[in-house]
Amino acid sequence: MGLYWVPVPGVVICALMIVGVSSHPDYREALSKSIAFFEGQRSGKLPANQRITWRFDTGLFDGSPENVDLIGGYYDAGDNIKFGLPMAFTTTMLAWSVIEYGKQMSDELHNAREAIRWGTDYLLKASSRLPDAFYVQVGDPEADHNCWQRPEDIDTPQKVYKVTQEFPGSEVAGETAAALAAASIVFKHVDPQYSKTLLETAEKAFAFGNNYKGNYSEFLTSAVCPYYCSYSGFDDELQWGAAWLFRATGISSYLHYVQYKYDGSSDSDTFSWDNKFIGTRLLLSRFNLVEKVEDIDGLLEAKDFVCNLLPESPSLATLYTPGGLMYKMNGSNLQYVTSTAFVFITFAKYMKHANKTFQCGELLVTPTLLKEHAKKQVDYILGDNPQGMSYMVGFGKKFPQRIHHRGSSLPSLKQKSEPFGCKDGFNSYFSEEPNPNILTGAIVGGPDQYDNFADDRDNYAQSEPATYINAPLVGTLAYLASRYES
Repeated sequence: MGLYWVPVPGVVICALMIVGVSSHPDYREALSKSIAFFEGQRSGKLPANQRITWRFDTGLFDGSPENVDLIGGYYDAGDNIKFGLPMAFTTTMLAWSVIEYGKQMSDELHNAREAIRWGTDYLLKASSRLPDAFYVQVGDPEADHNCWQRPEDIDTPQKVYKVTQEFPGSEVAGETAAALAAASIVFKHVDPQYSKTLLETAEKAFAFGNNYKGNYSEFLTSAVCPYYCSYSGFDDELQWGAAWLFRATGISSYLHYVQYKYDGSSDSDTFSWDNKFIGTRLLLSRFNLVEKVEDIDGLLEAKDFVCNLLPESPSLATLYTPGGLMYKMNGSNLQYVTSTAFVFITFAKYMKHANKTFQCGELLVTPTLLKEHAKKQVDYILGDNPQGMSYMVGFGKKFPQRIHHRGSSLPSLKQKSEPFGCKDGFNSYFSEEPNPNILTGAIVGGPDQYDNFADDRDNYAQSEPATYINAPLVGTLAYLASRYES
């Protein structure tokens, strides 16, 4: 591919930074709503300042079958299950967003920290019995997916799933280590004692995942598959966890772990709740470019990732819709768009700090080019697309009205205090009426490869929101909000 660094005089970068400034969405509003969304996904005892006011307390018995407190955390998407792997990834990405772009969040920084803490409080509870057991899920997905009811209507203890030394789950342990380590950086100066607790637990979670290796989806197949099977295995999560522990502690053994374990076998054009290889390489590139730590691998893979995804690159390895949206797969495609936009924006930040560019064949890749590509993807999500549709609920004049989400699609307790039975909500599910409750800030799965979108609850691939779609977008929106202030 002929990838190499090219020095760029600072004056050239400054000149390029003014190119492409034009009309744009209200990124500050989008940022606020993207964070508010997480309040709509909360499980547990809701606080008095809850902004999504059609939601009420849920899951107050969670963990009781195992005599452990698992109250709190997030429902992953439109269901009423708490899946540990995507929840931990969501928390990691929220923390990374604050670490990199918290200064650009302005009044939303407090809300972003609260969103992180809602996740980490739960992950600490899930880790409370390490090294003997780690709790990875609350709720039976088969039973849940046979029902359509509000989370507030579930009044019986939910089934609890755990991994142990005998039946390990290195993926969830590694991702939880990453989430807690990253969050420890967020809270280091605002709540030092909490930060210390997070970091100590992160180290315990990493040790558990590394000492007792195994795929959690192998031992909990019926509970986590096909929803959150770990298709990439557990090495990526362990490396990811170690990389975050190195960033949080500076302990060289964690860095050596990542370098020793990496064999170059990453999927070089995907970053998601399942595959963390590129996230780890991006962190390593920061250590090299920003902190000037020598002899760190990661730059080549980060550049390969970019070259495989830039539309102008000769090594392009992904599809784009006619309207210009990156398209990876049918199910919840926007999760890959938001995560890629974060990678591009953040890699550009590191490159600019080091005054670097590189080549994809004949294409010169500058920080400005990466930022502009990320901006185009975000603008598409927020309404600059052939449908004129904002794929963020509650943002813009036209947005999805019938999202695949139980709580949003059913009358709230304020409107109907009587509980919905397991099957009672399916009349609403199949209705063509708009959802009665606006899940503000939710990013849905998004359009198909031809820019078509079915605003239909039954089309969950396009109409279901998820925490891990929103989480990477938070940091990107914070950057764009500061860069393109109205």
